[in-house]
Amino acid sequence: MNDAKEEIKSRLAVEDVVGQYVELKRAGRNLKGRSPWGVDKTPSFMVSPEKGIWHDFSANKGGDIFTFIMEVEGVGFREALEKLAAQAGVDLSKYHGGDAKVSAKKARAKAALSLATKYYQACLVKNKPVCEYVFYKRNLNRATVAEFKIGYAPASGKALLNVLKKHGFTEAELDAAGLLNRFKSDLFRNRMTVPFIDVSGDVIGFTARVLDKSEPKYLNTPETILFNKSKYIFGLYQAKESIRRENFVVIVEGNMDVISSHQAGVKTAVATSGTAMTEQHLKILSRLTNDIRLAYDGDAAGVKATERAIMLAGDLGIDLSVISDYHGAKDPDELIQKDPKLWQKAVSDRIPAVDWLLEKYEENLDLSTAPDKRKYSDIALKLLDYVKDEVERSSYEKKIAQKLDVTVEILREKGDRLEKKLSSTKKYLKSPKTTIKNAKLEKLENSLLALKVYGGLTKTKIPLEIPEDDTRLAELELIFNHEHENTKDADLETEATELLVRYQDALKQQNIADLSAKLEETDEDSDEYLAILRKIQDLQRS
Repeated sequence: MNDAKEEIKSRLAVEDVVGQYVELKRAGRNLKGRSPWGVDKTPSFMVSPEKGIWHDFSANKGGDIFTFIMEVEGVGFREALEKLAAQAGVDLSKYHGGDAKVSAKKARAKAALSLATKYYQACLVKNKPVCEYVFYKRNLNRATVAEFKIGYAPASGKALLNVLKKHGFTEAELDAAGLLNRFKSDLFRNRMTVPFIDVSGDVIGFTARVLDKSEPKYLNTPETILFNKSKYIFGLYQAKESIRRENFVVIVEGNMDVISSHQAGVKTAVATSGTAMTEQHLKILSRLTNDIRLAYDGDAAGVKATERAIMLAGDLGIDLSVISDYHGAKDPDELIQKDPKLWQKAVSDRIPAVDWLLEKYEENLDLSTAPDKRKYSDIALKLLDYVKDEVERSSYEKKIAQKLDVTVEILREKGDRLEKKLSSTKKYLKSPKTTIKNAKLEKLENSLLALKVYGGLTKTKIPLEIPEDDTRLAELELIFNHEHENTKDADLETEATELLVRYQDALKQQNIADLSAKLEETDEDSDEYLAILRKIQDLQRS
């Protein structure tokens, strides 16, 4: 694998790969541009052609061409490797050995799915009743149908199977692609088809909707070697450029909501494709933007989904808000059919997720009664555990206290009592389960390592291992030159000492979060549970 990486690196210049996404300008020996994640006010994205690395100082991300594609496209290493190999003209099968068979199997599945997409598109054009359904009943225009590659699967049980067999595909290959049912016939029949397209533009599966009142209304490709529903985000391929440009994403519930939204001009819409939102979904989207807007229903399921999203967001630094004003429509698709401008306005008029949740709970409680005041305060304090900014948290405390007709001090006292009460149980945890490194900690670690390697320190001992990876060392040199270009040597020791104090405090908080996550998975009655709890309490007292 390393040989393949080096071959790709030798063929692709970092400035050419990054330059596809960021406008770069010469800045001495390096190149500079604006962050593709839209988090800087002045250019803070640096590229070193000489060393083949990049670093975004505003987003605190960096690395080589592989890490760049992983971050900017929201994909894993394997997908980034395949994308860059295709650009460089490198045949990965020569480097994989045992993986060659898997790569070949995936390639055949992609080829079958690509041909199936074209076949379904051709079937749609030839079928007048289906065209009437798509273009008139669903109100989709030709540009949208082409953009999402919408098609039609014929009612015949083996129509697709016979076509693909003529092109040399076996039943085993089609089964691996998720195109056949358990009877080895076409999985999709008499349905409007919409392909699942990954961020590289390859079809990896389908969702298919009935044209009548049959059940199930939607049928999706099962899990395959290409399709994983817990990671896949519908519409991300079509939306990613708009998300980067607009710096926000809208998560809707249905795939048709996504398609209608794009046609209505809100091209940042995506969906989690028939599954609940996962941490993996949020990780992928947070690489593109920290402004995530949820277009969920206001029913009990929507409330629970929003609450879960807040918990999953945790320490990711994501700004969650809710789109709630549907003007009487049941979902975005229905609102768009009513008036696309109303949907555009609803997206702009979103409200913070915590506010929305508090309003929903308030609607179902009578705050003139003591029992419901208690319930509301329990819920509110639980939500505030996930509000990390002190100013924002203080604002919510005042708002909640006013609704309950109590002082902020009383509300905080209850919060302290709950924290002490829960400290001996799993519920005591203030942080959601996470092993994600705190962004603040990571930035401090980068700065300290840069000083340790290139600062010539003699007094300050930094307890961090110097990396052996050449790409990482080159990135640290870029960080050092950027942060200490005008710093006198005598001042480097002072800065290192101050940074070390801040790093040790951030590290303690990270350790508490990691131990808390481990505690949540440990049996309360075990000795291990008590040992972990003591470690957490020792850290909190230190």
